[in-house]
Amino acid sequence: MADLFAPLTFPSGATLSNRLALAPLTNQQSEEDGTASEAEMRFLERRAAGGFGLVSTCATHVAPEGKAFDGQLGIFDDRLLPGLGALAARIASHGALPVAQLHHGGARSPSRLIVRVPVSASAFTEDRRGFEPPRAATADEVLGFVRAFREAADRAARAGFGGVELHAAHGYLLGQFLSTTQNLREDEWGGDLDGRARLLMETLREVREAVPAGFVVGVRLSPENFGWATGLDLDESIEVARRVAAAGADYVHLSLWDFRKPASKRDVMPLPLFRDAIAAEVPILAAGKVFSRDDAEALRDQGADVVSIGRAAILDPDWPTHVREGAPPVRGPRTPAELHAVAVSPAFVEYLRRFDGMVSDP
Repeated sequence: MADLFAPLTFPSGATLSNRLALAPLTNQQSEEDGTASEAEMRFLERRAAGGFGLVSTCATHVAPEGKAFDGQLGIFDDRLLPGLGALAARIASHGALPVAQLHHGGARSPSRLIVRVPVSASAFTEDRRGFEPPRAATADEVLGFVRAFREAADRAARAGFGGVELHAAHGYLLGQFLSTTQNLREDEWGGDLDGRARLLMETLREVREAVPAGFVVGVRLSPENFGWATGLDLDESIEVARRVAAAGADYVHLSLWDFRKPASKRDVMPLPLFRDAIAAEVPILAAGKVFSRDDAEALRDQGADVVSIGRAAILDPDWPTHVREGAPPVRGPRTPAELHAVAVSPAFVEYLRRFDGMVSDP
């Protein structure tokens, strides 16, 4: 297995300086019109300066009706290019590869933010507090989703990003189309796996055509049901990963939630199953409660080519540097003042209060 600090080259030709990535993190720090804020830029630049080889944005919405949370960064209009360009440049100035995660909330876009009924693969309901049943997208709207992702990828390239990641995990729009419980369509965009995966595959194809040579295009997937990601089957997810890798994805990014836990469908670790199914030259990124070097190396030993760091990187922006030096991991919770000192804004601190072990009051 490669060292965590060895370089890695993607199939497109882009190279990472190491195998540590800042995971895409909801942070609610940008402006309500989608403009990149100074707080968002400062947060991401600080992690790039801390030594991450790849730095991803939060989920950036590719259409106004795809906005899923307050303070979400947008990539749906050229008026956003100045902020996106500044963000990409600040990340790249520290030697990190800047990647924009492309996202549409679908059923997870609340009407209070988008001022309309959310749209998804189908009209469906779930037993969740505050759940708003979406309406089913028309065939023309589905084609519009593909265009929105393609245009957003082109916009990311023009802004100076080195790559994009298609967010098909966590029960957002692309993942809703993959789901057997959220995609009940009877046309070409639903039914069997070929139909349910069609939106993702067409989006990947269009995005790949829209970006220049050497530009990285990744895909993020949820292996099984977790949280909002429902109607997923482990073996289908493995097959989807195999297909996107064969269709030109530079990497597959698995959101494991906890890398120590076996799959639900059978009592084995899921990551090696994906590694066996995907062509060896296509890297796997994986995230799942990694806090220490031992954690990162254990995930690498399961088959991850690049380890994605989330909460640990919020608490410690210099996580790669500290790991390389053998320093112990920084554990939470941290006070608001301590978080502010590592470029976590007051808005982000308030969001983090919903997660155990992140914020404490003095």
